[in-house]
Parts: sequence; structure tokens; C-alpha cells
Amino acid sequence: MELNGTDHRDSPSDRVTLKKEIGLLSACAIIIGNIIGSGIFISPKGVLEHAGSVGLSLIVWVCGGGICALGSMCYAELGVTIPKSGGDYSYVTEIFGGLVGFLLLWSAVLIMYPTTLAVIALTFSNYVLQPVFQNCVAPYLATRLLSSICILFLTWVNCSSVRWATRIQDVFTVAKLLALGLIIVVGLVQICRGHYDALRPSQAFEFTRDPSVGQIALAFLQASFAFSGWNFLNYVTEEVVEPRKNLPRAIYISIPLVTLVYTLTNIAYFSSMTPEELLASNAVAVTFGEKLLGVFSWVMPISVALSTFGGINGYLFTSSRLCFSGAREGHLPYLLAMIHLKNCTPIPALLVCVSYLILCIGETHNLINYVSFINFLSYGVTIAGLLYYRWKRPNLLRPIKVSVLVPISYLVFWAVLLGFSLYSEPVVCGMGIVIMLTGVPVYFVGVHWKNKPRCVYRVVGE
Repeated sequence: MELNGTDHRDSPSDRVTLKKEIGLLSACAIIIGNIIGSGIFISPKGVLEHAGSVGLSLIVWVCGGGICALGSMCYAELGVTIPKSGGDYSYVTEIFGGLVGFLLLWSAVLIMYPTTLAVIALTFSNYVLQPVFQNCVAPYLATRLLSSICILFLTWVNCSSVRWATRIQDVFTVAKLLALGLIIVVGLVQICRGHYDALRPSQAFEFTRDPSVGQIALAFLQASFAFSGWNFLNYVTEEVVEPRKNLPRAIYISIPLVTLVYTLTNIAYFSSMTPEELLASNAVAVTFGEKLLGVFSWVMPISVALSTFGGINGYLFTSSRLCFSGAREGHLPYLLAMIHLKNCTPIPALLVCVSYLILCIGETHNLINYVSFINFLSYGVTIAGLLYYRWKRPNLLRPIKVSVLVPISYLVFWAVLLGFSLYSEPVVCGMGIVIMLTGVPVYFVGVHWKNKPRCVYRVVGE
């Protein structure tokens, strides 16, 4: 295996300029394709469980889309003000400096990406095995083994060819859209036939338990997992054609569209399933298909499995590039910035993802709370940076400047959500904060300390 290193000590002027090839349509596809993944097939159960009623769960889905829209507007300003690829990591590093940027990278590499990858892989295995174990839960070992095989196979594909990886992504993005389209159409037919008892106001707001702010906050965390990916266009800002126009346009088109699709999908679920049936199901879309599609019920688990398979491929692709970028900037071992000479793939960074398979031992809904908390923490720090940057550099040219009420509204919601989530799930959320803070000594030893012994450089591949 031949590897080539890219020198992270090069000056910005020496770096390759990326081609601007992403137009408005492609920008919308990036946002929609990265948001719609496994979340809509697994989060409805978690949202309903914490919301306590059908009506409140639907309100959570709509409000979740609205909060994403506020965050996206802030990211649009940051994207054209700091026109660098890398998203949150680049913005926070520019605004707050290397330590905060490193902690964001550290949490993404250790928590966000691997945990999300584990959740999607578990969803894939559950849906593949559901037809085999129709009347019982799939064996624990079987789901973990199939998840591991899937991740290992797609890691090999991504190591072998960028073109193969992108072709897989294109094909399976179509599969996920077809799966959701089928669910929505069948659900609307059911409603037209009068099957919407669970959606009647008199029943929709019948709570299985007294609602609490803490449980509603956890419902929002579950929904936020399904909406994660709304900031991915900011990772490729340098490649967007006319970003001042196309970046905000793509956001204004994509976020409302995804919110509408998610809300209609949940309405479709409740047109055929009672809340009790949805909570008892380990694969909501499969249960939906078994009740309404008859002999064609096999279409649903296959469609969802294809969707999640593409999601795993997408997260492997992006997480490896984040490791690669961090190493190129000197925030991770230089070994991870090496690429294969022939295939032009970041093999060391991809192989790091394989070590995350141990995360598959956790339960899916606990993992969602885990990653959603850290995700929201990162979003809030980045948007707080927008306000700080306005104060720090008030005369900087800002092609897009949102009303100050937008970031303030987001941060108020952010603080309330994280506060009550930490109160309701102190162990899960607390562990996320502790793991993030472990990056502080790592930063000072590995990055800030410049004159390290030569043996240290040999270990990390500098």
C-alpha cells in the first residue's frame, strides 16, 4: 500500500483550490440527502415515547424542523463570512482559536461520527433481520455481527475507490426517497378511507403519562437526530457556485421540504398503527408495511435497509474526511492525513472508523440521546461564535447578515434543551461532556507543545 502525505504546515496560498461545481440543485441534494437517513425510521418511536402523545410528538417534529431552520440561517451567515470548507470545525477554530476547535474535532471524532455510524448500522441490521424474526426480537449477536460486516465492507469500498463510494451514495439516496414516498402515499390513502382515529384531536392529545419539560426535551433530542446533517453543506462551502446566493437558497428550500416529508411520514405511521403498536415495534416501517402492503410487505424492509446502507456509506465518507482535515491542520496525528497514491483515498483515516465497532454494543435509543446531546452542544457553541464574531470584528464584510433575534432564539432553545436533557439523562449527557473535556490535556500535549521529544513525533507519524 502506497501512501502519500499532505503537508499540514503548508501556507494557505500553497493549498489546492477546490473547483466550484456545486450548483443550487446539487446543494439541495446534499442537505436533503444527508438529513434523510436512518433517523426517520427509528426516531418516531423515541419521540412518541418521551412526548407521551401523538399530538405532541407531531408538534415536536414540526418545531424540530423550525429550530433547524434557525440554525441553518446562522450557518448561512457563517458560511459566506468565513468561506472555508470544514463547517463547525473551521468556524470555531477561526473565531475561538485552536483549543475550542480541537475540542469540537475531538468530540466529533470520538463521539458524534462513530455513535451515529453505530446507530445507522444497528438500524440496517434490525430491518434486514426483521422479516426473518417476525414474531420476536432479532438476536443480539446477530444484529451486531451484521452491523460489523456492513461497516467493514463499506470501509473496504471507500478505501478502494472514491468513485465506487459516490456511486453507492447516489443509488441509495434514490432508495431512501422511494421508501419515504411509498410510506406517505399509502398513509394518505388510509386517511382518505377514514382510518385516522389516532389523529383525531380528542385522541391525539391523550397522554400516557403526565408530560414534563425534561421528557419533552428528550423528545426533541430524538427528533434532532433525524434532522442531523442540515449543516453538511457548510463542509463544502468552497465548492458551491455563487455561495452568497445558493447557500441560503438551498437552506430555505431544503429544510421546509424535509420538515414536511418527516411530518407526513409520521402522520402516515399513525394512520395504520396505534401508539401502542408503534412503541412495541423495533422496526416501525416494517410493521407499517406488514399491516398495509400485504404480500408486498417485503418491499419496506428492503427499502429501509437500502436507505440505511447508503447512510452508513455517507457517514464513513464524511467522517474519514474530517479526520483527514484535522490531521492536515496538525490537530490529529499526521498519519491520518496520508492518502493512497493510486486510489487517492484516505485509508488511515478510514481504518480509524473500523475501531468504532465497539460502540455497536449500546442500545439504539440511548445512543441517539448520547450523540444528539453532543451535536446540539456543538451547534450552540458555533452559533454563539457568530454573535461573538460580530462583536469581535464588527466591520467585517458579511454578505448575509441575519437578524440578531435568530441566533438568540436558537441559543435560548438550545440552553433550555441541553439543561433539561442533562437533568433527565445526567449519566448519558455527563459522559459526553467528560469525553469532550478529555481533549484539553490531549490538545496541550499533542498540539500546543511544539518542542516535543523526537520519539513522540515518531509515534504519531509527524
